[in-house]
Amino acid sequence: MARKLPPKDVVIVGLGWTGSIAAYELAEAGLDVVAIERGPWRDTATDYAPNFAQDELRYRIRHELFLRPDQTTFTFRNKMSDTALPIRTWGAFMPPNGVGGGGVHWNGETWRFLPSDFVLKSHLKQRYGERLLPKDMTIQDWGVTYEELEPHYDRFEYLCGTSGTAGNLRGQIQPGGNPYEGARSRPYPNPAQLQPFSHTLFAKAASELGYKPFPQPSGNMSREYRNPLGVRLGPCTYCGFCEWFGCANYSKASPQTTILPVLVRKPNFQARDNCEVIRINKDPAGKRATGVTFVDTQGEQWEQPADLVIVAAYTIFNVQLLLLSGIGTAYDPVANRGVIGRNFTHQTISDVTSFFDKSKFVFNPFIASGSIGTCIDEFNGDNFDHGPHGFVGGGYMGQVQTNGRPIETTPVPPGTPRWGAKWKQQVRDNYLSALKPGTGVHGSMYSYRDVYVDLDPDYRDRHDRPLVRITMDFHDNELAQNRFLTDKFAEIFRAMGAQQVVKEYRNGPYDITKYQTTHLCGGAVMGTDPHTSALNRYLQSWDIPNLFVMGASAFPQNAGYNPTGTVAALAYWSLDAIRNRYLKEPGPLVHA
Repeated sequence: MARKLPPKDVVIVGLGWTGSIAAYELAEAGLDVVAIERGPWRDTATDYAPNFAQDELRYRIRHELFLRPDQTTFTFRNKMSDTALPIRTWGAFMPPNGVGGGGVHWNGETWRFLPSDFVLKSHLKQRYGERLLPKDMTIQDWGVTYEELEPHYDRFEYLCGTSGTAGNLRGQIQPGGNPYEGARSRPYPNPAQLQPFSHTLFAKAASELGYKPFPQPSGNMSREYRNPLGVRLGPCTYCGFCEWFGCANYSKASPQTTILPVLVRKPNFQARDNCEVIRINKDPAGKRATGVTFVDTQGEQWEQPADLVIVAAYTIFNVQLLLLSGIGTAYDPVANRGVIGRNFTHQTISDVTSFFDKSKFVFNPFIASGSIGTCIDEFNGDNFDHGPHGFVGGGYMGQVQTNGRPIETTPVPPGTPRWGAKWKQQVRDNYLSALKPGTGVHGSMYSYRDVYVDLDPDYRDRHDRPLVRITMDFHDNELAQNRFLTDKFAEIFRAMGAQQVVKEYRNGPYDITKYQTTHLCGGAVMGTDPHTSALNRYLQSWDIPNLFVMGASAFPQNAGYNPTGTVAALAYWSLDAIRNRYLKEPGPLVHA
């Protein structure tokens, strides 16, 4: 029997980027807010001190900042006819754990999706008709436009102190920026980071091939910055320990360095860490959320009543919580009905490794930051004519070499032994003169009828709840897209003067053991039709109006960018509607 706590105005599940933004906005509105986080409290000064923060073995290899599979895991299969088995070691993605969520370990790539990404299905049908869209593809429009989200993208970028070069300022294309981006209302708050040698060499070669390279927008500070909340961040020191690591220098935007220092001082905000929400509670009619039930570290259950429930956990946990709570109809891929678990996606990532003459090229890969890079966008989204190529979708690509850490930065030419004296010799000879970007090709993954998540019928977690089952495989469309982009990417390295370029295509079947990104998306998607979406355009549940679900779980499909900027923009968009409309008149913001 759960012990009942005093009621709150708002309970938030998860205290990462979206949870922190939601808590701040609603506490600022005068509401009594509690956030419940599964993992531990994490703070920059104590958890990422400079004397141990740059520990590759602890954080990159042993996954200090991530959920442990013995805490909870998922089952996986490629096809519905396969038997799903538990994931015992994280590979393709890394579920975050603790206050700050994925905002602690991310690299800081702060992209805006293209305007056409938000109206994807209608845009592609209008340009190409139905001929290019596979019959089992389930892409759909989001129900919100880039123009509606632009002020909220801008707000997040200024919260983070994003470093970048504007490419489209109020409709005017700007030199040095991304000419394909949607119009922005003002420049980035900070100039782009300085680019090392390999990145400038990539820019030169790309320009000579007719492309328009630009510096990657970065949550790593190019200079000292004070954000609109008064929180100060320091300039990046280019240490090369961003992805998988917390930033000890206060120079990478994260909840800890941008918003939590202000939020935790609010008397009407409370955080409960090391507590796992296991259920969203409903009234007897099932039409209203009454709060949540969570379990503490002693295994004791508590009920937290609240008038407003916001689910803001990692993508797959948002979906799991809805399924376990019986909210919305679980997706049935055979009947093609239901919405919870539908339109689940990941990303198609690939790379090339390029070997240069060591007597002429010294790249010093250890001089790096999480988002440092030079990119091109000619082959992203629908920026190019897909008709001749027979696929849809795309991605950005760039020389985005974010580190030269010694354990994992060991590029060697094909044919090198995997160990021994010859391997060591090749590592030594190529460390400074080979290039292996972290995610050189960052491609979209569109949604399909047979890619989804549901509850596993056989395996259960430590709370005796069914595990989430992932059914996922790459389709021909994504494999053709990846091969096309990878070939284009390799051409630039040849133009840079590489002696040897080794392509590393993303091949099928989907491999759960090989890391891609942590960008799982979908499963509780937004839209305009309750038959194909779990949430309306304001991220409000169609079924329970005092329940909002925030995060990448709302994406109807995944675009060719990192999702964090769009996750935050959607959160601000939703919270604007909550503050200015819902709180004045609680109820559905959109009527089905």
